[in-house]
Amino acid sequence: MNANSERCVVGVDFGTLSGRAVVVRVDDGAELGGAVHEYAHRVIEDELPGGARLGPDWALQSPGDWIDVLRKAVPEALAASGVDPSRVVGIGTDFTACTVLPATADGTPLCEITPERPHAWPKLWKHHAAQPHADRINALAAERGEPWLPRYGGRISSEWQFAKALQVLDEDPETYGRAERWIEAADWIVWRLTGVESRNVCTAGYKGIHQDGAYPSEDFLAALNPAFAGFTGKLGQELAPLGGLAGRLTARAAGWTGLPEGIAVAVGNVDAHVTAAAADAVRPGQMVAIMGTSTCHIMPSDRLAEVPGMCGVVRDGIVPGLWGYEAGQSAVGDIFAWFVENFLPAAYAERAAERGLGPHEYLTSLAAEQEVGQHGLVALDWQGGNRSVLVDHDLSGVVVGQTLATRPEDVYRALIEATAFGARIIVETFEAAGVPVEEFVVAGGLLRNSFLMRTYADVLRRPLSAIGSDQGPALGSAIHAAVAAGEYADITTAAAAMGKRHIGAYVPDPERADAYDRLYAEYRRLHDHFADGGLLHRLRAIRNEAGA
Repeated sequence: MNANSERCVVGVDFGTLSGRAVVVRVDDGAELGGAVHEYAHRVIEDELPGGARLGPDWALQSPGDWIDVLRKAVPEALAASGVDPSRVVGIGTDFTACTVLPATADGTPLCEITPERPHAWPKLWKHHAAQPHADRINALAAERGEPWLPRYGGRISSEWQFAKALQVLDEDPETYGRAERWIEAADWIVWRLTGVESRNVCTAGYKGIHQDGAYPSEDFLAALNPAFAGFTGKLGQELAPLGGLAGRLTARAAGWTGLPEGIAVAVGNVDAHVTAAAADAVRPGQMVAIMGTSTCHIMPSDRLAEVPGMCGVVRDGIVPGLWGYEAGQSAVGDIFAWFVENFLPAAYAERAAERGLGPHEYLTSLAAEQEVGQHGLVALDWQGGNRSVLVDHDLSGVVVGQTLATRPEDVYRALIEATAFGARIIVETFEAAGVPVEEFVVAGGLLRNSFLMRTYADVLRRPLSAIGSDQGPALGSAIHAAVAAGEYADITTAAAAMGKRHIGAYVPDPERADAYDRLYAEYRRLHDHFADGGLLHRLRAIRNEAGA
């Protein structure tokens, strides 16, 4: 088939370390060309580009890196596809969330005006320095019986809009006052593409505490800080539906991307939520686990329930007409990377290189040779805090059972298992609350690790389906672009035509599953013992005081 004879759309996924673009055929979702652009600043964690030091648990990004993705990855993907730009009818984008920035009324990021001020920069999703502010919000909301709190499993996260904004107000009121807009990067990038400010229902609902047509009341916000009363005025009031038309590509953005001026630009979205369309998993009971540096669990449902520790339930939050649930684990791939980068002996790295393997591949091969439980360890997957179901980013990782005989591959396998146990807690919590998980679908970069996938199937005691694309979020954004361009009537129809997944790609082994039940029971005991945070919080406080 001649790609140039077919209408196409472009999906752009803005991740934690890079952005990627893919050109997709509208008829069948075929990915015709793609490109990746690494962010020059990656994650800004220790100091600003100008040298100002940052405190513990900070994570920032540079908006210029995002624009560079439009300038570089999109034209490169178009060139790789061989598609004539005139055949492209729409573009869709997705972002990590909650990645949020302060800006002026015309969308200029404050970090371009006062780059020396840390709070002027966009706060990445894994910026956890706002935990004390989230604690205040949660305590006040519980005390007042705020009706929106159960929609977030009883606690909102330090990763979200309100906690991060309250941190800015408390620590840098001048920057807070200068911020005429507090906007998710998912909406900011669409603003840059269209010249029109819009706010999507997904980030507003999951990250902005927007429920039943309203944000938290001014009275509630004033009780946190009188100057916080008018905060929602920075958020914009009209919310746009997913798959909707946000606007048309401006001449300026057409110059950046090499795409035709005036094509459809889809309403912004979150990387995890848009991936459901790419996996054709937009029906009730299909839980999609997008596994990368962290894991986000997304599931549409036809029923509303209060699930303890979920990240949120939002009407129309994944697809219009259904309730969309979100849960997650703050660190998964990040845990494996942390271990390899900090604790891998030189001898192991040398052996891996001799075998032509990367360190992760080598450790995985050693871990895969073990029987379940052979290492004698159990770990808690809290190195990045706990997103679900405890919603506490001041928790930290634990490994129990180490001896002088413990090897690196033992700990590595225990960490893999810990993340699988964390996923099982999430699934069991949903089902106990009356929201059944009928199919577990895996997407994201970690899907490439077959041992990890087999471990998850065994621990969860259920088959895993697998997305049929290496670029799930970008493909999902392209599907949303096709809807925005009028090529399909709705997301469900477009996902059926353009999305792809392999049903039952990994099936549990009954003997290993039985063995993992014993280990999982120990994980639950450890989980519940440390869940109150007492010891772990005290250790973090000592660390922070020592480093001040």
